[in-house]
Amino acid sequence: MKKNFLSGPLAGAAFLMATSAIGPGFITQTTTFTERLKGSFGFVILISILLDMGAQLNIWRLVGASKLYAQDLANRVFPGAGYILSGMIFLGGLAFNIGNIAGAGLGLQVLTGCSVATGAILSTGIAVIIFSVKEVGRALDIFTKVLGFVMIGLTLWVAFESHPPVAEAVVKSFFPDRIDELVILTIVGGTVGGYISFAGVHRLLEAGISGEENINRISKSSVSAILIASVMRTILFLAALGIVWQGISLGHQNPAAVVFESAAGVVGYRIFGLVLWSAAITSVVGSAFTSVSFIRSSHKKIEKYFQPIIIGFILFSAVIFLIVGEPVKLLIAAGAINGLILPFSLAIILLASFRSDLLGSYKHPRWLIAIGAIVVIIMGYMAVRGLSF
Repeated sequence: MKKNFLSGPLAGAAFLMATSAIGPGFITQTTTFTERLKGSFGFVILISILLDMGAQLNIWRLVGASKLYAQDLANRVFPGAGYILSGMIFLGGLAFNIGNIAGAGLGLQVLTGCSVATGAILSTGIAVIIFSVKEVGRALDIFTKVLGFVMIGLTLWVAFESHPPVAEAVVKSFFPDRIDELVILTIVGGTVGGYISFAGVHRLLEAGISGEENINRISKSSVSAILIASVMRTILFLAALGIVWQGISLGHQNPAAVVFESAAGVVGYRIFGLVLWSAAITSVVGSAFTSVSFIRSSHKKIEKYFQPIIIGFILFSAVIFLIVGEPVKLLIAAGAINGLILPFSLAIILLASFRSDLLGSYKHPRWLIAIGAIVVIIMGYMAVRGLSF
């Protein structure tokens, strides 16, 4: 990636989406499923990358070409659909944010020894500060990029220390011992489901990067976002596989912590705290920004007080966490819940590809429409199957 890409809002949008995906649930699910499927989890990652790309490219290009926020585009395609989508995204984002704040609190507890509640309060304060600055878009870009590189770099070091069976992982990625549909649904949902797939493109709209003339730049940012999240997923998978391969049980309390500590001792455990906090706090800001952007155009006052409402969203999430406690089940189920939202949102957005009154002269590639339709069918089928599991 060139310097001008990394320094601009295109990279900021990519990292906002990627770090929104890389949250506490992402880390917990990756290590848990690695222990369950061993090297075959590599196949899940491979399939999820293909499905993620199909969903992401369609959503980003169509929303970007229309110059409309996703909910407004959905309402224009099918009256009322945008309100339904906004409700699903907003409530889902709120549920995610409670879990993200819990993860941030846990990360600071591991890193500093403070209580989870204290860590959650401190993290909430940092998120509030970010949305209090005048140039919030630039602040988001810098914050997510820096912590994104920190997470990937530290996890890569731990992966080297765990000595994973790379050859086994490569073979099983193409020839798995077993295929778990619910795991695929959860992983795809945790990467591009719910609010996550819209995070980056809504940031681009805010930055004024939209329209047919910017389609190639939007596509580049979209693909980069998936690659960043997938690199992190793959590195964490290899780190966990190395530990599991040694016969070490990850347990059920905090499997990711076991991976980092087993690979690098006390230092590894502290690194886990920093990685978990980075993943959680970037997901807090990503979830808050995107969730509120889905109600942004519903009233002039929401547009006018956009940043204060985001701050209120974060504070409300923190209060709910402090009252309810650790939402462990929420973190595990989050990806699957988002996987249920994805077929609906992608299907509505795909219908916009046939509307020249919404896209102007832009012609959405037929091959992308076909891929998007396949993703809708596959994820819809898995979502229905998942309800019976």
